[in-house]
Amino acid sequence: MGKRLRKLRKIRLHREGTATLIWGFIVYAALNALVYYLVTPICPMVGYLFAGVTTVIYLVVVNFFRCPIRHYEDDDTEGLIIAPADGKVVVIEEVEENEYFHDRRLMVSIFMSLFNVHANWTPCDGKVKMVRHHDGRYQAAWLPKSSTENERSTVVITTSTGHDILVRQVAGAMARRIVTYLQEGDESFIDEHMGFIKFGSRVDIYLPVGTKVNVELGQRTTGNETIIARLS
Repeated sequence: MGKRLRKLRKIRLHREGTATLIWGFIVYAALNALVYYLVTPICPMVGYLFAGVTTVIYLVVVNFFRCPIRHYEDDDTEGLIIAPADGKVVVIEEVEENEYFHDRRLMVSIFMSLFNVHANWTPCDGKVKMVRHHDGRYQAAWLPKSSTENERSTVVITTSTGHDILVRQVAGAMARRIVTYLQEGDESFIDEHMGFIKFGSRVDIYLPVGTKVNVELGQRTTGNETIIARLS
């Protein structure tokens, strides 16, 4: 594989937003047409205010589905765990992971606000060992118990160094759909999309205890760019 391309700043809209944006625009246009013909002639200020508010709301939704094209710029990715999402690091701690490992793991959690890119990237090269979806609640994604009680999708990847890494997409209070593209048996590669979570959520990464972490609490991450950790 030749020299990786440097970061590209081209941005497109994610395919997961196609239906939402089309139907949203139809509703947006219909409501504004009704207000324009029925309300604006009587009270122009109300009509203009309604148009302004609905335009801002629609643009926020469009912004949510943006999908920047990114390429990790270093060829040597062995042992690296790259941020799977844009957001803020809200947890770095040892925890009991009782779904797959049933032992102590180092958990790093990234919280995505409504204004972050919500595409999720594969955090490491390797082979997909397990993919499992769990139904659950829709509590605020920043709560610690959301990782095990909310709707979530769990992916386990075996890296080229032989480590099993668990990545968990967690729904939030507003999230109502988690999409995971990886399937068991797939080869996984940095630069590829792992999935997408709609409207506010978090991604948890479970690493072997003793892994060197390269981020700090409160640090902002950029998906497919920020180095989260280096495996021993």
